[in-house]
Amino acid sequence: MNVLVINGPNLNLTGERNPSQYGSDNYETLCAYIKETAKQIGFSECEVFQSNHEGDIIDELHAARNEFSGVILNAGAYTHYSYAIRDAIEAIKIPVIEVHLSNVHAREDFRRVSVIAPACKGSIAGFGKISYKAALTALFDTLVDNLG
Repeated sequence: MNVLVINGPNLNLTGERNPSQYGSDNYETLCAYIKETAKQIGFSECEVFQSNHEGDIIDELHAARNEFSGVILNAGAYTHYSYAIRDAIEAIKIPVIEVHLSNVHAREDFRRVSVIAPACKGSIAGFGKISYKAALTALFDTLVDNLG
């Protein structure tokens, strides 16, 4: 089983941008944590992709359907208004778990609405980088349950 982790706009500035919300680890450290955690959980491969461009994220989701068992997606601000990303999630027919470093439900009103959540298997938010660990664990267990 393999997993693709997609990080959206401004995630490349993790550690620099509002550390009280997103943590102090830089993006490279976050990626290393994600890959090591995926390995420990049991994934054979974990690829991490980041883009600030909606179309690139959609292209990665489309490609994932033929290459990966599932996707962890931190769509950043696209979470709140990208129906195109939502449609891509619905189209690919592999499980996608929405993840956020910050607790989006404790922030500004506009951040409390996720247009992608209904297309995702589930959502995890508010635990910093541990949100990725929880999402990877949930995805792995979902995939194993589907095999059995």
